[in-house]
Amino acid sequence: MRVYLSGAIEYAPDHGRAWRSAITPFLESLGHQVYDPALDEKKNLTDHEVANFRSWKSADLPRFQETIRKIIDYDLDWIEQQTDYIICHWDEHVLKGAGTQAELTFAYRLNIPVYLVASMPVSKISGWILGCSTNVFTSFDDLQSFLAQRFAPANSASGQTAG
Repeated sequence: MRVYLSGAIEYAPDHGRAWRSAITPFLESLGHQVYDPALDEKKNLTDHEVANFRSWKSADLPRFQETIRKIIDYDLDWIEQQTDYIICHWDEHVLKGAGTQAELTFAYRLNIPVYLVASMPVSKISGWILGCSTNVFTSFDDLQSFLAQRFAPANSASGQTAG
């Protein structure tokens, strides 16, 4: 199984690294391959683009757009071609961006399960996002309990998968 970790990066104080690094060992213990877009800054970019694209947002918008589109294409290709399910951390930082919303919508359209962990009241989350989510959890502990049961070795042996 391959999992894509979706959530705030651009506007998160730690670029979304803490929750991703915390959940990754658990997912790997299930035998799942984890794609963490917060750790993969290089993606399909040149070294020059990695070093400069953030400054181009204000200094050279067309160049920034060209580069950010490469990132968008890379991430959406990963979701479309390599993802069995998505874990999304939904918090106040994700509200400032748009990538997570796009990823969840895309996953929904492709029938890829989305397991959303809400770090805010569910009543404050967009109906669109809730509609794109397969399951909504109020903690990472609840998510991990669900995944441990869903992907227990006995389930793997009988051929059951996520969905």
